[in-house]
Amino acid sequence: MICRGVASSTATSKPQHILVEAAVESLEAALAAAEGGAHRIELCTDLANGGTTSDLKVLRACRSHLLIPIFVLVRPRAGDFVYSAAEHNEMLEQIVQAKKAGARGIVTGALTAQQDIDQVRTSELINAARPLPVTFHRAFDACADPAVALQQLIDLRVERVLTSGGAKTAPEGVERISRLVVQAEDRIGILAGGGIDGSNVAQVVRDTGVREVHFSVRNATKVRSVVRALRPLHRPV
Repeated sequence: MICRGVASSTATSKPQHILVEAAVESLEAALAAAEGGAHRIELCTDLANGGTTSDLKVLRACRSHLLIPIFVLVRPRAGDFVYSAAEHNEMLEQIVQAKKAGARGIVTGALTAQQDIDQVRTSELINAARPLPVTFHRAFDACADPAVALQQLIDLRVERVLTSGGAKTAPEGVERISRLVVQAEDRIGILAGGGIDGSNVAQVVRDTGVREVHFSVRNATKVRSVVRALRPLHRPV
């Protein structure tokens, strides 16, 4: 069975619709997300602890059943985002293997012990991922200075950053997310994630101006509720 979906847009292409990204741990959840109307998948495991790199077998299975883009989280362990040299090399290899297995994008990132973007290692991760697009994950929310961190990611040519605005959930972080959208000026996409569902997604979009939203998925019902809530906000084609 192949489940059809809508292809993703880049951050600078002015999408006509709000892009819905579903974080999933399994083929079953990925199929449910696509059935519910998700436009893009973020594949990972251990979502309860923020997500880590999924097994390549799951990626290959998803690729054989889905047409919507699959972005792969590259994170070797739960916990902080300060990595050893061995962990960094492991991440580089995971990116290479994910590309070979058909990933359409990479979700990754690294911080320094001072909670700043590790520009050297993040640059190496980006270079390994190219020509695929790169999302800097919610390590961003641990950064000491979000405005400086965002500019660094722009300079590194990251396509988008996943953020809850530094809060526990995106609905609680709308003020900072809104400021990030203004600062981004379409140079980088701001992907709002954390605690998003059908009851709050429209308000998050209205309050922040984001054009992409992210949430974890186990069944199609949640995706449908988000897609339904976003319909009134879609721009006319």
